[in-house]
Amino acid sequence: MNKVLEINELTTIGQHIVELSDLLRIVVDDGASIGFLSPMAPSAAAEFWHHAFNPHVILYVAWMDDTLAGTVQLHLCTKQNGTHRAEIAKMMVHPAFRQKGIAKKLMQTAEKRAKEEGRTLLILDTVEGAPSNHLYTSLGFLQGGRIPDYAASPYGELEPTVIYYKHI
Repeated sequence: MNKVLEINELTTIGQHIVELSDLLRIVVDDGASIGFLSPMAPSAAAEFWHHAFNPHVILYVAWMDDTLAGTVQLHLCTKQNGTHRAEIAKMMVHPAFRQKGIAKKLMQTAEKRAKEEGRTLLILDTVEGAPSNHLYTSLGFLQGGRIPDYAASPYGELEPTVIYYKHI
């Protein structure tokens, strides 16, 4: 039986806080470099999600049947000189659901929304060498630069990041 993928925008986290927190902890503990160190405490994950929402952050979630399989955030720049751009952030897919096109679908959904919001430039960053680099280049993102020792990995080692951009 084929599983059904559904992408939705969340406007509140209330009823999904446990699922979102579990997803965040699982991907961080699996090695995803998305701003947190491993092991991640459940309270830290819940706190992140409680503060993740503001009027300029759009959160998309991917459901595979009734299971939360992934998320991505679109951060709309509010600076006067940056209202033409948005940033892709906290792109994550549960390890059990990778290689199924979920990340690509989340990215396409975020890009579509950015266009609807009148944005013409998307930016993002990711750790050098991560599988996400291939995803982003396959979607037309171009490398804008590389910063050595940018952030600590989930395990505490400093790693370089690659900054990508895409005109849309």
